[in-house]
Amino acid sequence: MLSFRRRSGSGLSVATKYTIGSGLVITALAVTLIALLIPVAKYGDRASAATTGAAAPAAGVVDDGAGIMSTAYGPLTPTDRDFVRKVRLAGLWELPAGRQAQQRGTRPSVRTAGEHLVMGHTDLDRQVLQVGQALGIDLPDRPNPQQQGWLDQMTAAQGNEYERLFVQLLRRAHGKVFQLVAQVRAQTRNSMVRALATSANTTVLDHITVLEESGLVDFDSLSDASPAPSSPSSPLQQGASSPSSVRSTK
Repeated sequence: MLSFRRRSGSGLSVATKYTIGSGLVITALAVTLIALLIPVAKYGDRASAATTGAAAPAAGVVDDGAGIMSTAYGPLTPTDRDFVRKVRLAGLWELPAGRQAQQRGTRPSVRTAGEHLVMGHTDLDRQVLQVGQALGIDLPDRPNPQQQGWLDQMTAAQGNEYERLFVQLLRRAHGKVFQLVAQVRAQTRNSMVRALATSANTTVLDHITVLEESGLVDFDSLSDASPAPSSPSSPLQQGASSPSSVRSTK
């Protein structure tokens, strides 16, 4: 028998034209799929980069040598950074001071003040650690020499002397930092520092109130900035001040 293939006017068989046509369709579909996938891949890269940037601490860029850093939360000034570190320092000595007052205080008002110190600085310390990480601020991990001197003075004191020393040291320290909190809260342009200052304002005012309610605050000595003489056995040699002239570095 004779076999033949029907040819079109162009000389190609129908089977050949069908094969070519199918190949063109497949090629067109492949090109379309690639075109659709490219934007998705680029979007995925951008999303990944955005996620990475949000998780990392905000990188700072010094502005004109003034020490102002640009962050995702607004400009971060040297005053802002100093404030964040002082909030951290405050907790490092006031938390142990509060625990000691809870254990050693004989007056209910002193034990209550110690409880407020512990509760307030536990919450504030948690917040300041988050702020420090987000803004890339190195934070201290121990009290400074002056603060350690205050803790040493309280540890050495006994009875009524201890309670008066505890109240006076803490009341003077909170009075000093209260002024700084107000300044930072009013002037900072960084939203995280502003939130920290708001929390610190509430905490410090609460602590001032409970310390004063003990009836042991010597208000006359709070305004006395004159230095007190030190003795060889006094913690003043370790960088601390006497209760009547203590200066806060919170």
